[in-house]
Amino acid sequence: MNKIKLMSHLVAGYPTTDLALTAARSLVKGGANILEIQLPFSDPSADGPAIQTACTKVLERGYKTADGLDFIASIHKEFPDLTIYLMSYGSLIYTPGVEAFCKRAAAAGVKGMIIPDLPFDYDEGLTESCKKNGMINIPVAAPSMADNRLEKLANAGFPYIYAALRTGITGTDTRIDKSTLTFLKKVSNGGSKIYGGFGISNGEQAKTLADSVDAIVAGSVFVRIISENQNDAKKMASAIEAKARELTGIN
Repeated sequence: MNKIKLMSHLVAGYPTTDLALTAARSLVKGGANILEIQLPFSDPSADGPAIQTACTKVLERGYKTADGLDFIASIHKEFPDLTIYLMSYGSLIYTPGVEAFCKRAAAAGVKGMIIPDLPFDYDEGLTESCKKNGMINIPVAAPSMADNRLEKLANAGFPYIYAALRTGITGTDTRIDKSTLTFLKKVSNGGSKIYGGFGISNGEQAKTLADSVDAIVAGSVFVRIISENQNDAKKMASAIEAKARELTGIN
């Protein structure tokens, strides 16, 4: 079986900067092709309990956007060929100015931005600012979108689209069925490559999705592993690497 491409999600600085770096290294060792690094945010609209809790814990330390960008920069320095995407919410990038933020993100080593609460056609200049700074904007498609709007997104010329495999929040089990695959086909109709995620936690789900997406996306499953093993860095690293191998099919 061919290796399944994996985008894995990490919350910057969780539970500590050192342990978050250990987690990142384990994900790369386990075969992750892309790291989607989330800047902690106080009121996330798409994140489930595991990621919300992680964000809260990091913010309680007084963690700032600058700290998150420094964290990304340190990973980029260690793994210069690794693709890193930044995931956050609109207010964090709008407050300092979208173009100014994009410039800082690109300097830290970010290759793409995933901002789920900025609609693809009202993105406050995000797509243009990404282009100016050598990055891409990766809009989010959801099954709840009307067909005409989904068609508009699919044909808008984005290199990649993040397809949320169901409505609601991340982290709960996702059932992949015929309707899921039909949705993914609609999203890819315009030629964009697709990242598929939301509730992906095991190898069977990954295999089912593999032929319909460019990469699977897994987040809460890794955040839970980190939370459960944060007092034993070695055990945490081993468990993260094993899960990444399971999802990529290389164990």
